[in-house]
Amino acid sequence: MHTDQVAELAGELRVALATSTRRIRSRRGGADLPDPQFNVLAILLREGPLSPGALADAEHVQPPSMTRTVNALVELGLVRKSEHPTDGRQVVVSLTDAGEAEVRETRRRRDAWLAAQLAVLTPDERRTLADAAGLLRRIAAGTAG
Repeated sequence: MHTDQVAELAGELRVALATSTRRIRSRRGGADLPDPQFNVLAILLREGPLSPGALADAEHVQPPSMTRTVNALVELGLVRKSEHPTDGRQVVVSLTDAGEAEVRETRRRRDAWLAAQLAVLTPDERRTLADAAGLLRRIAAGTAG
């Protein structure tokens, strides 16, 4: 494949992935959270309780922005803040049962939408996508070469 063809494929894949991601992310749980708030819940489910600073680092945002996000999630009852075990000046953010349920429901809805899209494809098309998923994971990890 020539350099121009590789560049053209890169553009086509970028658009297809971005559009697919937007369609998947539009499926939300009952709280209809914006992506930054949902991402915090997902991080807390995966990592466990974290400080607002660690959450800001994980999301590559400034601490004041994360403080606003966390406060909004506290108001919704999806996370709780508690005293840091070793530093009384800090707090730790953790999921509530409602926050965990929101993550699981959002993921269920997103998976269901994507499964419905995959169900109408042929078995060969699904095999092609299964192969592509592995390649995309390698690209995302920077180990495609």
